[in-house]
Amino acid sequence: MANNLIELTDENFDTEMGGDAGLTLVDFWAPWCGPCRMVAPVIEQLATEYAGRVRFAKLNVDQAQQTAARYGIRSIPTIGLFKNGEPIDGVVGAAPKQQLARLLEEHLPAA
Repeated sequence: MANNLIELTDENFDTEMGGDAGLTLVDFWAPWCGPCRMVAPVIEQLATEYAGRVRFAKLNVDQAQQTAARYGIRSIPTIGLFKNGEPIDGVVGAAPKQQLARLLEEHLPAA
């Protein structure tokens, strides 16, 4: 996993995402999910391109079932966009890079 991706768990989710965490893209995934494996390199590319402006995190839904249930994650991959810990947008399914970049741009403050 790229070193600029935060690994979220049931135990650290609220701490990592709370307060003034800013804009965070969370990849809800599982190791057995083929489409999740297709999205992973896209997330890593975006994490590099948006470094310093957006935080990127991954949550393994098999290991963090409480958090996945809390946010109603029923199919994976689900890409959730959070601002200061609150869900504000997202995409279900293996979205292409351009779609995810557009999602981020919609929620980033104008430069």
